[in-house]
Amino acid sequence: MADLFSTDDTDAPDDRAPRPLADRLRPRALSEVIGQRQVLGPDAPLGTMLSSGALSSIVFWGPPGVGKTTIARLLAKETDLHFVQISAIFTGVSELRKVFEAAKLRRRNGQGTLLFVDEIHRFNKAQQDSFLPHMEDGTILLVGATTENPSFELNAALLSRAQVMVLTRLSPEELDQLAARAERELDKTLPLTEAARRALLEMADGDGRTLLNLIEQIAAWKVDTPLDPEQLGKRLMRRAAKYDKSGDEHYNLISALHKSVRGSDPDAALYWFNRMLEGGEDPRYLARRLLRMAIEDIQLADPQAQSVALHAWQSYERLGSPEGELALAQAVVYLALAPKSNAVYTAFKAAREAARKTGSEPPPKHILNAPTKMMSEQGYGAGYAYDHDAEDAFSGQNYFPDSLPRTQFYKPVERGFERDLGKRVAYFDKLRDDRRKSGKT
Repeated sequence: MADLFSTDDTDAPDDRAPRPLADRLRPRALSEVIGQRQVLGPDAPLGTMLSSGALSSIVFWGPPGVGKTTIARLLAKETDLHFVQISAIFTGVSELRKVFEAAKLRRRNGQGTLLFVDEIHRFNKAQQDSFLPHMEDGTILLVGATTENPSFELNAALLSRAQVMVLTRLSPEELDQLAARAERELDKTLPLTEAARRALLEMADGDGRTLLNLIEQIAAWKVDTPLDPEQLGKRLMRRAAKYDKSGDEHYNLISALHKSVRGSDPDAALYWFNRMLEGGEDPRYLARRLLRMAIEDIQLADPQAQSVALHAWQSYERLGSPEGELALAQAVVYLALAPKSNAVYTAFKAAREAARKTGSEPPPKHILNAPTKMMSEQGYGAGYAYDHDAEDAFSGQNYFPDSLPRTQFYKPVERGFERDLGKRVAYFDKLRDDRRKSGKT
């Protein structure tokens, strides 16, 4: 049975065999890596670790094609650790045991092991836990790679023993550097106009591996004159970008869509929504922005809006294009016609500022629990009124720090469901005032 994991020994390429451009251009030192200065720079986390000689376990979080595997390999090279790579998709418990046993043997012989785990988030809790003792005793230095949010997908115990480093999509300038490096390797200039070259970088969408694969295709073409964006799109059997998804037009169009929804104009919102789809925008990006609109601009004026946006996103993920785009269009119309409010956002900012200024103030003692005798003697819990036992199930007690005057952060608007919430706020304010006047609080 073939090994499900690979090491530097087994991965050495045969120079006689053809190698993909992406493999031929793999950097030989960290200084050759394009991008990721926020991690690799001299004062960045990884740069600091290497300069101090204290490399710890790491989880790289970022999209595909941004250098996670390459950086892991180079870390092993620069720290003289044996590099072992496995994929969580293909590796089971028995294979993990073999990896750990081999690492133990290596350690007894004086060599450490850098274990690179691709798609580490796909391991279940028990499998993730199996790494812990070997990380703690130094048998392995773990470098994980994930495209998913580690705080959601990885165990707290594993995260506490590793530093999460965020890798980002390559910028157009960085992709252009990579393209220039590819042209030097191929010893030829890509047969593209300047506009087509920009369109090519847009097609890569921040993914260096995708860019090199596209360049390898283009380099094999026999063309007499440089291709324009339309010709490039036809030859690649994929639409060339009609607008720069990271430039001014992208931000102008998403701003137009957002403000059309905020301005309760479903027709204009649908227009800008479709302009972005026609421009080649990823519908998932639009789905995320629609959810953001529901949270930022509608809030509790229509509590259903967030659910509508979220369900539309989920429907798109299940249906794909083009059917799923209709679900997003429905969300566009619903959000545009929903009552608008930013009252919670305003309250959140005001409360956050108050918390920042008074961050050391303790809660009033009457709302603190008193699980020990000493705490009871200190007055913890003394005088607490259980609201369910009070008239109207409302005690009206103070829940702010004693030194902080009661402040109204949340001020509902007179629109949609928040009109009802405003009545509730006024109702409790009146009860609170009545309790205060009667001396019951």
